[in-house]
Amino acid sequence: MKLIVGLGNPGKKYDRTKHNMGFMTIDKLMDEYGQTQMKKDFEAEYCKFKVDGETVFLVKPLTFMNESGRAVNFLMGYYQIQPDELMVIHDDLDMPIGKVRLRTKGSAGGHNGIKSIISAVGTKDFSRIKIGIQHPAKQSVVNWVLTPFSKDEEPVALAGIDQAATMVKDWVSGTSIDQLMNKYN
Repeated sequence: MKLIVGLGNPGKKYDRTKHNMGFMTIDKLMDEYGQTQMKKDFEAEYCKFKVDGETVFLVKPLTFMNESGRAVNFLMGYYQIQPDELMVIHDDLDMPIGKVRLRTKGSAGGHNGIKSIISAVGTKDFSRIKIGIQHPAKQSVVNWVLTPFSKDEEPVALAGIDQAATMVKDWVSGTSIDQLMNKYN
């Protein structure tokens, strides 16, 4: 099984904001896998389908960023998903806009969504794809992450989402995490 969780905040008010890079990547994957419906359960929106015999879940927690771990923990428990079958996609302030990096484990690095998942599932040992949104030059971090990209920044951000989606599809198709890191990092 593959549990792919994109982090973000639910609601129209947060659509296309920098903090919703994970949600936008899940939307891209939904399109690429031809999925049109998500169901609401386990404090999340998700769909479940098969790719070459592999069960795949695409998930958007509905708990807001800081409580993302609740939805992830519910799904992992119910479907008996192991940490090595989990991939989390999220924004990262410490990387330039659109830069993508894959990690196999580590601390939350100040990201409250990752902090919540680590706490809920009881381990730091799960894969994550980080998509850069960079630190703001003049405004507060909270205001920065909750605003959309500028017209100049948006194509770069969308390219990062495209790359993250490609990484996920390679992983679902059987490419190992180490091979992905060698190819994309």
